[in-house]
Amino acid sequence: MPALDRHSDVFVLNLGDGENRFHPDWIAAVNTALDEVEKADGARALVTAATGRIYSNGLDLTWLSANPERHREYVDSVHELLARMLALPVVTVAAVQGHAFAAGAMFALAHDFRVMRADRGYWCLPEIDIRIPFTAGMAALIQARLAPQTAHEAMLTGRRYGGTDAAAAGIVDRAVAEDAVRPSAVETAVAHTGRAGETLGAIKERMYAAVLTVLRGQG
Repeated sequence: MPALDRHSDVFVLNLGDGENRFHPDWIAAVNTALDEVEKADGARALVTAATGRIYSNGLDLTWLSANPERHREYVDSVHELLARMLALPVVTVAAVQGHAFAAGAMFALAHDFRVMRADRGYWCLPEIDIRIPFTAGMAALIQARLAPQTAHEAMLTGRRYGGTDAAAAGIVDRAVAEDAVRPSAVETAVAHTGRAGETLGAIKERMYAAVLTVLRGQG
């Protein structure tokens, strides 16, 4: 399960060491960690990271297929998590050390900055190949955070972007060696700890107002 640590002014949220899929318990644990980050005083920033081959493989389709009557509730909870990360009043950095697929790729996009491993691992939106269309909120998030041509290619073709290609396409900000992913993410976070607070939150809310409206079900 996700676990939160603090190193000086930088919180590091470890998403886990498995597939880090969006099981309801996993979502609840991430939200609890974000509560702690939001309630903290003073300078701070957040890095999300994982261990193993996978950053996050997205929706827990096994759980969802076993609980079809909770489909709407579950999708709403995913939307709420994406919206919360997008508008969090601290600077956020995703340390993508492995695969980020589907909603896991979207979760990384909802961060302010992304650092990805250059030599292994893929960022990918495979919905076209698994025959699951994007929700309106997910499509809005992707299109708001990527250049139009990149969003078009990623959404329509399910291309798997390695770290170097992801950096070239603007999906991530930096592609680095495996042992530099988390340190580079922390370094980026440290540079922005003093920006945490209400002003940052208001800027994000207004910058992404249209996306947040759809994700929060207000449209």
